[in-house]
Amino acid sequence: MEVCYRHPDRETGVSCSNCGRPICPDCMTTTSVGMRCPECARDTTRVRRGPVTGGDPVVTYVLIGINVAVALGGFLSGASTTGGGSGGSRLITDGWLSRPDIADHEYWRLLTAGFLHAGFFHLLFNMFALYILGGLLEPAVGRLRFGLIYFVSLLAGSFGALLVEPTQPTLGASGAIFGLMGAAFIVMRNAGVNPMESGLGIWIVLNLVFTFAVPNISIGGHIGGLIGGTVCALLLYELRDLARVPPQVTAGLCVALGVAAVAGSIAVSG
Repeated sequence: MEVCYRHPDRETGVSCSNCGRPICPDCMTTTSVGMRCPECARDTTRVRRGPVTGGDPVVTYVLIGINVAVALGGFLSGASTTGGGSGGSRLITDGWLSRPDIADHEYWRLLTAGFLHAGFFHLLFNMFALYILGGLLEPAVGRLRFGLIYFVSLLAGSFGALLVEPTQPTLGASGAIFGLMGAAFIVMRNAGVNPMESGLGIWIVLNLVFTFAVPNISIGGHIGGLIGGTVCALLLYELRDLARVPPQVTAGLCVALGVAAVAGSIAVSG
């Protein structure tokens, strides 16, 4: 039997859930992710307290404000409030996403399409989801990581939309919203919380069913965003914990993921 790494005279069958070193009862620290040795318990506390004490989800509120302001601009310039079309609004037609537009080098649409909505209820549903997910996720991961996850998810959603839909224009924040759902799932699991018991897993499943069952929904945008946000969270948290990769490196990998989504969007549109 192994002996405690701090007390060689004590046999134990328990290991630290982070570093794997054997620990005796006197060295065990109970955390949300299992028993930790004193060093790993201190590291975990130091890493995870910062974002939690970050205050209100400011980035979430800013994103909601931008989406609402853009939607109001679209409605005032002629866009339909019921989702019937652009109504001749230049704000909508100059910002939505399609392969021909990206082929014409209008790359800003990869971002702007994520801030446009096809009617009031489309906006309301997405902003409600953003409010709930942002209030859950942003305080847990911090403002910078939250913003990174959001925009990587948005770009991945744009790539997915272009990959699946060759002709019809796409718009909406749904790709980024699905990315936040995937990221929240990973962050919860990393913190030792069962996402299925929290209700998040069921919410994701229901939204996926809705995506495939209802017509005129961007399947590629939703799935692309979900994959982008999930992978980004895996890089930021699972890779960090498994391989002890510095946070600057994992953040850089997420940025590279966003860049790859942009490159894929250009390639599939060209």
